[in-house]
Amino acid sequence: MSATSDLSVSLRDFSASVRAEGRSLVVCLSGNADMAAKDSLDSLLPRVHAEALRMSATEVQVDFRQLEFMNSSCFKSFVSWISELGELERSQEYKIRLLSNPEMHWQRRSLHALRCFAVDLITVES
Repeated sequence: MSATSDLSVSLRDFSASVRAEGRSLVVCLSGNADMAAKDSLDSLLPRVHAEALRMSATEVQVDFRQLEFMNSSCFKSFVSWISELGELERSQEYKIRLLSNPEMHWQRRSLHALRCFAVDLITVES
């Protein structure tokens, strides 16, 4: 069993899976991240952060390409995670790469706004 096997969420309208690729973690989100997903996301992101630190990850990719919607409460979960990352010693920091779907216009605005919290650590790609 891998260390990332307990880092997944499967709800009726939202899912998240996490896998390790070398010294990176890949988080794939799909469905709708609304109030029904908030508690799961609040639980998942700190565990992703802890796993990234445990494995000395150089990067965490978050794939939003299959995510149809994310409400502001779920975005707050990401802001909290980014804030924790910003408090680390430089030697512990890792990069976050947000993968977006250019056809979902909300992602362009929202993910670029997330990037503003740590411009030196976060990139957004479509």
